[in-house]
Amino acid sequence: MRYRRLGRSGLQVSELSLGSWVTYHNQVNVDAAVEMMAAAHEAGINFFDNAEAYAGGRSEELMGQALKRLNWPRLNYVVSTKFFWGLPDPVTVNRRNTLNRKYLMQAIDGSLRRFGLEHIDIVYCHRPDPNTPIEETVRAMSDMITQGKALYWGTSEWSAAEIRAAWDLADRHHLHKPVVEQPQYHLFHRQRVEQEYARLYDDIGIGLTTWSPLASGLLSGKYASGIPAGSRGAMESMGFLRDGLTDAAKNAAVTELAPIARDLGATLAQLAIAWVTKNPHVSSVITGASKVEQLHSNLGALAVADRLTPDIIERIEAITSPLAG
Repeated sequence: MRYRRLGRSGLQVSELSLGSWVTYHNQVNVDAAVEMMAAAHEAGINFFDNAEAYAGGRSEELMGQALKRLNWPRLNYVVSTKFFWGLPDPVTVNRRNTLNRKYLMQAIDGSLRRFGLEHIDIVYCHRPDPNTPIEETVRAMSDMITQGKALYWGTSEWSAAEIRAAWDLADRHHLHKPVVEQPQYHLFHRQRVEQEYARLYDDIGIGLTTWSPLASGLLSGKYASGIPAGSRGAMESMGFLRDGLTDAAKNAAVTELAPIARDLGATLAQLAIAWVTKNPHVSSVITGASKVEQLHSNLGALAVADRLTPDIIERIEAITSPLAG
């Protein structure tokens, strides 16, 4: 396993990390989580990603139970969570879809209870909130760090202008600055990471922990003939993904990638993950797995990345870039 700094911070995170969206509680129970997190840790993964909204808070609870069983030294792993969507509740005012101070200061306490931890390493604002002054949000996130409840903070799916505004405000008022953004990034979704954020890397040193390297499974090739039973696309709660997963042009492109993967002795999924790791601005690629075998297969992407020569990357680009957004 290789490690990269989280932006310009001193924190080092594993090149591949393990996330919990969709899987924890829905497909993975605590026994399976313990097995997979142990296997990930043994392979050198030190970063485990979560969010308050995943499975309505139960993903955090499950990961917390797994961490308690594993009993690793706290310095040996990095845990993250994200705030914005809130938890299921009939009363929505100040509880959902907000980044106001009242919500954020209570959300961090709730996550700490569910994880059973004294602090969370990285906390993200899961989406921007146009209805809360950005200064209010920045001060609340900075205060979490000052209070010792979090160590670093960042954003997820914020525009470059929003990230820059938050960083500038924190810099001006001597507050803790955002150090990381968590965007979607894969062969078919690239504009934000490669173009919109381009100035942020040198100007403010923002790091990236990217999600969905397989485009929710599309880049694994499993959806070339429709939606298989038991897949993410077959889950009722994931119905919003189906049109993208069955996109004919993108599935045809994935089929064209198959010979490249075969020539490298890799799976399509390994090829897609390896491609993301080649971006030097990516601090960690968040992967998901519902079985330990899938985790081990994803880890094979690291060796594949070493075999991605400029010529091979050019072949991949020729197939995928015309369809990339």
